[in-house]
Amino acid sequence: MTVATLALAPAAVLEVRSHCKTTMLHEATAAVVLVLFTLCLQCAGAAVLITWLRSVISGDIHTLRTSSSAVLVMQTTVAVIILQGLIILVWASCYRWLCFSSWESAFYFSASSYTTVGYGDVVLPAKWRLLGPLESMVGVLMCGISVSLLFVLVGRLVKTEDRGLLNQSQCDTASHERSIEKATALRKVDGERWAGGSAVKLS
Repeated sequence: MTVATLALAPAAVLEVRSHCKTTMLHEATAAVVLVLFTLCLQCAGAAVLITWLRSVISGDIHTLRTSSSAVLVMQTTVAVIILQGLIILVWASCYRWLCFSSWESAFYFSASSYTTVGYGDVVLPAKWRLLGPLESMVGVLMCGISVSLLFVLVGRLVKTEDRGLLNQSQCDTASHERSIEKATALRKVDGERWAGGSAVKLS
């Protein structure tokens, strides 16, 4: 090894370190921007969905038929899918700009990472590879928030159905008790009439 090579070695090491720091800084910046934008989009979509569900549930939900309840759950599910699809598209746009040459690869990788499938047939470049696990973690959290809205809606509908069945059962019980009381009163009246008639005959 020559003296010139030894002299250039420290400079090369410094250049590699500087390049690594720059790459990590760019990756961290992209990660922060993506996470913040995802949170804003998810919170805005969830707020709109909650407002809509409140306006629906605040009405006379006891009168909803089975078909209407099914349509309501279906509409909420479609809204959740659209919201998650928009978030996947945001991450895919970033991948298209930074990593991939086609929208198909970018959207495919974004969808497989967001849903934590991760087939591994499409991978990010080495300098952006930390964005994949980050998107998977964000996807788990965002899907959990969206599914909780569906859980609350279905729970409310089930509670309403149970309450309706309970009210119907109470009404049936009250009607049965009134029928028993009426039958008892009629029997008592008939007994009094029969007793009165027997007394007249004896006299």
